[in-house]
Amino acid sequence: MSKKRILIICPYPKGWAAGQRLKYEQYISHWEENGYEVTISSFFDLDTWKVLYIKKNYLKKILGTIKGYFKRIRDIKNAAAYDVVYIFLWVSPLGKFFFEKALLKRAKKVIYDFDDSIFLDSRNWLQNILKSPKKFNYLIENAHHVILSSPFNLDRCTEINLNNSVSYIPCSLDTTRFKPLENIASSNTKIVLGWTGTFSSIPYLDSIRHVLIQLKKERDFKLLLITNFEYEFSEMDLEVIQWKKESEISDLNKIDIGLYPIHMDEWSLGKGGLKIMQYMAVGVPGVATNYGTAQHIIDHGSNGYLVSTDQEWVDVLKLLIDNENLRSQISANALYDLEKNYSYNAVKDLYLNILNSIYNHHDN
Repeated sequence: MSKKRILIICPYPKGWAAGQRLKYEQYISHWEENGYEVTISSFFDLDTWKVLYIKKNYLKKILGTIKGYFKRIRDIKNAAAYDVVYIFLWVSPLGKFFFEKALLKRAKKVIYDFDDSIFLDSRNWLQNILKSPKKFNYLIENAHHVILSSPFNLDRCTEINLNNSVSYIPCSLDTTRFKPLENIASSNTKIVLGWTGTFSSIPYLDSIRHVLIQLKKERDFKLLLITNFEYEFSEMDLEVIQWKKESEISDLNKIDIGLYPIHMDEWSLGKGGLKIMQYMAVGVPGVATNYGTAQHIIDHGSNGYLVSTDQEWVDVLKLLIDNENLRSQISANALYDLEKNYSYNAVKDLYLNILNSIYNHHDN
């Protein structure tokens, strides 16, 4: 029996970007076990990825981008050799949808997977020109199946997709890797409030600076950030750890209480709530803005907390800081719910069923 061939078109090299690692990438081995032969084509190679969001390194970035466009020309030429083309986020980073249109014209079947509300116009006119929302809307409209990370975009995408073929698949974690580790947080000399995220999430972290300053006046704690950027916060007892895959789990386990602030806007409705899942998976009680996908993940007061105002942030964080037994109870519930609803085993067949459905409707 011949292998079913999949070409994955993605922005970044395998194993490095959270949006890829903690979505479809962790299921590739499961697809291969079920008869699929997977080829991955990332626009940026590893050398370019490592400097992409660092200041300067302009020549490397330009050369890496040019190399990426040559890859995409090759991918378009070869697309018809695959049974399914699986696109994550975009085909090319700049412009409208020339490369997307060319690829869809050549591909037999296309699955489009995205996160955030990337189809919205940006308030920045230059960004709308450089990375037009038209490319994302084109892919949503024309793909044979669309996969979303947020239930809030389901109706909109189903309405515009020409095949009315759209699925919400929640973000998920491999709980054999993301798990509590003993004797890490227990060695903390004071309660550690933690946050993890990349440079693009800085505005969300900034949105609760004043909350943390107020809390610091009432309770003593340490703020731990796991990031790919430096961050200044003179009012805090602050530690910034640069994210590394090798230490990701042990670093998350240093946190006593996880923070997940977001803005209450249309863009945030597209977020999958991955940060709150990471806290849950390592047995850390999480506190999240009462908005978007977090409302589907958190059962308030049982496996975490949802807050809507600055005072609610302060009150809930004080409650958790003061009550070790409550933190333990919330953590146990969070671990159970994460394993049941958002673990690798809970989600893996959702992806496979879509692949099989698209492949079995293959036009011969």
